[in-house]
Amino acid sequence: MGGLIFTLDVTFLLGLVIYLRLQRRVEARSRADQRMTVLTVMVFGILVAPTEFGKWVLSTLGSMVSSLNGIHL
Repeated sequence: MGGLIFTLDVTFLLGLVIYLRLQRRVEARSRADQRMTVLTVMVFGILVAPTEFGKWVLSTLGSMVSSLNGIHL
């Protein structure tokens, strides 16, 4: 019996994280929170960008995730 395979794109997940982080009130943010948002947006930009560097980062992240996926704890 075959299982249902569900995949999500990394850029979609980062876009969702960015959207949720930006919905919060601006006054309640700390500097660390602002830096995390900026870092997330920068990674999102690299993954979306159709450059060789963006493709390299995407393939590197994909191989890291697939290697971590094979680890059984």
